[in-house]
This record gives sequence, structure tokens and C-alpha cells, in this order.
Amino acid sequence: MPVAGNSQRRGALRRPGSKKGATAGSGGQSRRALEGKGPTPKASERAGHPAARRAAAAERAKAQPARGRSGGGQGRSGGAARKASGTTEWVAGRNSVVEALRAGVPAKALYVAARIDSDDRVREALKAAADLGLPILEGSKADLDRLTGQALHQGLALQVPPYEYAHPRDLLDAAAEAGEALLVVALDGVTDPRNLGAVVRSVAAFGGHGVVVPERRSAGMTAAAWKTSAGAAARVPVARAPNLTRTLEDLKSAGCFVAGLDAGGDVALPALELASEPLVLVVGSEGRGLSRLVRQACDAVVSIPMAGSTESLNAGVAAGVALYEVARRRAQ
Repeated sequence: MPVAGNSQRRGALRRPGSKKGATAGSGGQSRRALEGKGPTPKASERAGHPAARRAAAAERAKAQPARGRSGGGQGRSGGAARKASGTTEWVAGRNSVVEALRAGVPAKALYVAARIDSDDRVREALKAAADLGLPILEGSKADLDRLTGQALHQGLALQVPPYEYAHPRDLLDAAAEAGEALLVVALDGVTDPRNLGAVVRSVAAFGGHGVVVPERRSAGMTAAAWKTSAGAAARVPVARAPNLTRTLEDLKSAGCFVAGLDAGGDVALPALELASEPLVLVVGSEGRGLSRLVRQACDAVVSIPMAGSTESLNAGVAAGVALYEVARRRAQ
């Protein structure tokens, strides 16, 4: 009768090649396990490691094309809404589309919802798009919801291409080619695109050569800014500065005088002696005014005389007043 440990019992002998059990001289481990797996890979090369995810994200960002325009949308309130890609802007809503077409905002196509209830605004938009030679494309309401980022489009949406920004140095070159002293407005922390559009309009009205905006924390040339400019954006370049303080220093090195506008300025605007020289007017936001570093980069901080009951002006109005005074002094 077979007993425990009887090597003659059926099944008592282990099959050759079995992994289970000790092997002489190996401490119970196979030769392959004793050879090791080589040096430990870097954290950025280990799948699933946070460092590897960060490296992969950096590579993807490097491979993506640079965005041509900044600024955001207005959600369900209508007006301008942006796609998530940031490369195309959408003017949504019947009134907004009609106003954009009237203002000559550059557009790529007009999208119309299928079976839209036509009214005077729809008919005007269709006629204006046809007169301009714009493609008129029909889609479902769901299509327009997706394209406009769920904006209240009312069945009409206008596709607007990215704005092509100039380089700050281009503004210097334009003034030199015209044989004129540079006159530029730089905006510091102005985030309302309508203020930007108003500044562009004032620059065009008073013979300026352009506007400079920072790349970050600033309004961009959206359709709302273009509409507010009343067509002046087609004539006045807007330049983008990666770093506004450094750009102001570069303009100073090129011979420009930099004057910041602030209610607490040391010099009243009418007393600005260098208005006829190459000049950069820096306008801050209505709430915060000029940032510390930008203020330090200014050659002078200038105030606009106002009645005591009025504490501040918005950027568009302040720039218009200052530009008028500079143009008046240059005409003398």
C-alpha cells in the first residue's frame, strides 16, 4: 500500500521543467530570476509614473501649433464663444451675428440651423453673407450647440478666423516708414475686449501707430473687440508682448518715452512736455491701475485732471483723452 513519501506512488515524481520546488544550488530561485532586470529606469521613463505623465504632456504641448488668439467666450449669454481648441472664435446669436457682419468683422463662414424660423435679422445675415461671398452652411441645432460651446446661438453662428497679431517692433518700423514720431498705447491688465476695441478706435482717430497687449491676463482681439473698434481694427495693428515690462524697456532703448496713466500720477497730462517725442502711453485696468513692475518701467506717471467726484475712467476713455491731448500738442 503506498505511503506518504513513497517515490513509487503515481504522481509522486515531479515532472521535469516544473517551476515549483527547490532547485539545487539556487536557493529555490531560477537562474533567470538571479540574473536581475538591469538598472532601474528613470522616473520619466516609467509608465504611469507622474514624472512620465508630465513628460508626455510636455511633448504633446510642444507638438501642438501655437494659438493665434486669446480671450474667452461668454457661455450661454450669447455673443462671442470660443471652441476648446482656441483656434476659432464663434459669434453666436442673431443680433451679434448681424452686428458683426455690419461692422465688417472678418469671417470664414455663416452657419444656419436647419428649419430656422426666419425673421429680419436672419434675412439680413443671409444677404450680408451672400454679398461678402461667405460660405453659408446648414447644420442641426446640436451641431451649432457643439460648435459654439453651448452659446445661445438662436440658429445663427459666424465663424471668425484667429487674429494675426503684429510684433511690437513692427509698430516702430511703421512709424519710421511714415516719418512720424511713434505713438502707441500699451494696455496693462485690461481684460474687457470692448475696452480694447475702444482703444484701437481712439488710436486710429488720433493718428497712433498701434496697440500693445500682453499675452497673458489681457483682452485679445476677439469679435467683440473688433466690433467695438467700428472697423478701425482693419487699419490699426495690435501687437502682442510675451512680457509687457520687457517690451517697454525695449521701446525705451529704441528712443521712446514711456508714460503711464494713473490717477495718482506725478505729472498732469497737459504738462507732459515730451508729447511730440516717440511716445508709449500705458493704460492700466480701471480697478487695479498700473501693476508695480509696469509702473516702475515708466519714465513718468501722468494723471488726467478730473472733478473730485469721479475717481477713475475706464481704459477706453482714459486712452482717448490722453491720445487727444497728445495729438493736440503735436499739431501746434
